[in-house]
Amino acid sequence: MSIELGHFALVLAFAIASVSAVVGLGFWKSGERIAGFLQQASILQFVLIGAAFAVLVQAFVLSDFSLALAVNHSHSDKPLLYRITGVWGNHEGSMLLWVLILVLFGAAVAAFGRQLPRDLLSLVLGMQSLLTAAFAGFTVFTSNPFERMNPAPLQGMDLNPVLQDIGLAIHPPLLYIGYVGFSVCFSFAIAALISGRIDAAWARWVRPWTLLSWVFLTLGISMGSYWAYYELGWGGWWFWDPVENASFMPWLAGTALLHSALVMEKRNAMKVWTVFLAIITFSLSLLGTFLVRSGILTSVHTFASDPTRGLVILTMLAILIGGAFSLFAFRASSLRQGGLFAPISREGSLILNNLFLATATGAILVGTLYPLVLDALTGRSISVGAPFFDLTFAAIMVPLLIVLPFGPFLAWKRGDLVAVTQRLAGAAGLALFVAILIFALSGASISLAPLGLLLGFWVGFGAIAELIDRARIGRLPFRESMRRLFGLPRTAWATAIAHLGVGVTVIGVVSVTAWETERVLTMNVGDVTEIAGYSIAFDGIQDVPGPNFVSEEGTFSVTAPDGGTRTAHPERRIYTASGQPTTEAAILTYGFSQVYMQLGEDGSGESHVVRLWYKPYVTLIWIGTLIMAAGGLLSLSYRRLRVGAPAKAARPGERTVPAE
Repeated sequence: MSIELGHFALVLAFAIASVSAVVGLGFWKSGERIAGFLQQASILQFVLIGAAFAVLVQAFVLSDFSLALAVNHSHSDKPLLYRITGVWGNHEGSMLLWVLILVLFGAAVAAFGRQLPRDLLSLVLGMQSLLTAAFAGFTVFTSNPFERMNPAPLQGMDLNPVLQDIGLAIHPPLLYIGYVGFSVCFSFAIAALISGRIDAAWARWVRPWTLLSWVFLTLGISMGSYWAYYELGWGGWWFWDPVENASFMPWLAGTALLHSALVMEKRNAMKVWTVFLAIITFSLSLLGTFLVRSGILTSVHTFASDPTRGLVILTMLAILIGGAFSLFAFRASSLRQGGLFAPISREGSLILNNLFLATATGAILVGTLYPLVLDALTGRSISVGAPFFDLTFAAIMVPLLIVLPFGPFLAWKRGDLVAVTQRLAGAAGLALFVAILIFALSGASISLAPLGLLLGFWVGFGAIAELIDRARIGRLPFRESMRRLFGLPRTAWATAIAHLGVGVTVIGVVSVTAWETERVLTMNVGDVTEIAGYSIAFDGIQDVPGPNFVSEEGTFSVTAPDGGTRTAHPERRIYTASGQPTTEAAILTYGFSQVYMQLGEDGSGESHVVRLWYKPYVTLIWIGTLIMAAGGLLSLSYRRLRVGAPAKAARPGERTVPAE
């Protein structure tokens, strides 16, 4: 009975969203009454979709195999965590999670947007309801997660073993919050185009939602990278998989949107470009949805292989995205441009930032879609792989990293490049010294690695130099400098922290790319080998039973160059329900570096194929992304979710309340 109630709640939410879309977009000028109705409807949609999702979770937890989705993607022997995460480890359940997060953001706008003008609020909530109606309708009519199985089997078919990992509990929800969060920016952009209301206040309303989405998308991509790194056993952290690219493109566009919204908020400039970025960022998020669920890709990331569903999604996206860009083309010329500024200024640096980010996004988009389009039009199959993306992306990012530290030092409207260069001379000298020192101590051969290290340290030291300069450390008494340092606005700290995170990630990428060591060999019990100064002894192998698998677990003793010894246990598992094998890598962390070990198939006799990697400073890649996200959260905390218009000027004799 509860399954039918969940299905009914989903259908009712679809109906309410459809009505709300018509009311919000058709009667947005009707004032408080319509806005109040849409706020209540948005919250009701969240309650209904939340109830439907809870029903689905309950069915998986209780192993209710009268539900077809549970039969196809669950098993009663699975640990509880993986029974819960199995809810979205498939196409239908992941679509319901997508809709749940979509209505969550709609309800958040309804709850926190009470200071918005009523007409703008009605348009935003109406657009959010239209998106909800589209995706909820797609779920109801083509991807119903509540289909029954009759007769119900005694046992399910289990979940893909690769997905039976803590990563499934963290990565998709984070990624979806990032994807779907940009829907609010999209809705604000459509509302601005319809109403003509686009000014600094509009940018103030959009920036918190952009920040929130960007932070979660950063964390989602980072978690997905680390999950692939340790779970797939390939030893890599990024593969330029088309679906990886589909998550990276909205991150790049969202980063550009974040910076352009700042210019619009501070200087009332870049209006048309900011609206365009808000549309393109969510459009790229929708593109990822299509690639994952259309069946045109064969990837570890894909959920569905049904061309019919893919055609429905493509049609739906063509209407949404095509309609948005048609409206933009019709209305953009009527939008007033903002104020003027000199090329050498804070605004100019942010425009240059946007130019590089937009170019990188376009390059990745072409490299991702060109093989698909060529295959559809001519039947020819080509592969655009890592060499193209590495070379193209690096060529675009190098100049961006060079100019990145200059932006925060430049003044608004008109800056002094010579003066800024002098203030950054110390950071440049220190970055050059550290890069040369590390490269010399590593004993590496001539390569591009020193340039990469120099760029990473340049960005990181430049971020720190900004705080030092603003606190006047060395120019004022120490106590006064510390008072100024800790009295800086959170936004100043947030910018410096986020840029520092970029530098840390660059250092990690360069180090592991240039200096990682790999060995593939056959080892017998008792054999000892060495990699990058680490001695590795094969101590034995044993069968270890798991909750729903049988594991062949190796035991290796790893002795570090300093003499310390640790034990590693790589595994090869066979899942009993499906009979599918997986490998579980053993990873030992030493400082910021890691020894990575994979146990391969049996060789002749007692031998096993063993793959070993030494990955210097690889953890800096993910530490840097966490630092970036921390900068975003710090900036968001400073705003205290203040989404509203500036306070109106007080009338003569009227008291005013100071803003927070």
